[in-house]
Amino acid sequence: MNEVGQLISTQPVRGLQVRKPLKNKTFEILSISLEKGNVLPEHTSPKDAFLLVLEGALDFHIQGKKYALERLENFSFPKEAPHWVAARENSRFLIIR
Repeated sequence: MNEVGQLISTQPVRGLQVRKPLKNKTFEILSISLEKGNVLPEHTSPKDAFLLVLEGALDFHIQGKKYALERLENFSFPKEAPHWVAARENSRFLIIR
């Protein structure tokens, strides 16, 4: 397994954990794990972004709406739009921006 894959697969699901396994001039990948019942607080992204759920179940809140996402589902969202995430189950997801 490559280094990026190992960083993602070994990331503990305890509270909120954020890792940045890859960053270059064009894009970056954030690997996020979120324990059931925990929240990634409201924030914005500096770039348009793509969220991919690797495992678990999340509620993604943006622009007054809630989107229920589960394993292998994805969601694209625009830069500078305030959003937050709540874990319905222990979850791991990627943000690519």
